[in-house]
Amino acid sequence: MQCPYCGNVKDKVVNSRLCQNGESVRRRRECLSCRRRFTTFEVIEKIPLMVIKRDGKRETFDPQKILNGIRKACEKRPVALQDIEKIVNFVEKTLYNEMDKEVSSLKIGEMILKRLKDLDEVAYVRFASVYRQFRDVSEFSDELKALLKK
Repeated sequence: MQCPYCGNVKDKVVNSRLCQNGESVRRRRECLSCRRRFTTFEVIEKIPLMVIKRDGKRETFDPQKILNGIRKACEKRPVALQDIEKIVNFVEKTLYNEMDKEVSSLKIGEMILKRLKDLDEVAYVRFASVYRQFRDVSEFSDELKALLKK
């Protein structure tokens, strides 16, 4: 690692810590030349994942889009941001663990719905109404009836 102060490439690690739920490592380093300290972060490089949209277009997977969609569904509901982030992390990890380079948006939506159903039924219905694109009130009603039966 090159020292940001003097450019020397020799340093020693003074302290290491896991951060971001073990997704990265924070290291405090000391330059062996100028003795100044600096911080580095190590993260695993992820393979780019492409999402196949309903219309056939492909775009890069963006967990922020999932977060925004779930937050919108959970608006004014007693759902903690931490619980929403757990869903996003679960979906992201699952997709990367499957090692596919492409995934359909339908699969992502179903994964989210399954988790939302257990978290908050109102948020589930809100998300389902946008995701499943109900054409009329009867389809929406059928979804509610199925939810009430369980």
